[in-house]
Amino acid sequence: MLENLDLSLYTFYRVSRVGEIASGERVLLDFGNKPVMVFNIGGQFYAIGDVCTHDDGPLGDGELDGYEVICPRHGARFDVRSGKATKRPAVVATPWYPVRLLDDYVEVGFPKE
Repeated sequence: MLENLDLSLYTFYRVSRVGEIASGERVLLDFGNKPVMVFNIGGQFYAIGDVCTHDDGPLGDGELDGYEVICPRHGARFDVRSGKATKRPAVVATPWYPVRLLDDYVEVGFPKE
């Protein structure tokens, strides 16, 4: 997904060392007013907003099913690879953030303002 993205439009921040987030696990972060979840699925890292677009509730306690995180409140699902809402009641994507690995660190990108 990063291949088609102009990375110069993003500022990247280190969030952890690669080995600190085990496969199948996530870390919850707060970047200013942006709650973010970073997932490791089979050695691939993904970052999306920690917010269900159905009711603005947190997704952080939601179960991970393949590449989907399930909202613990009403069962909406979001694809961690894109943020896309894949099951109602949510119909709007949660924010998606690019992730890169650099010098054994996981970095999450935020659009430059």
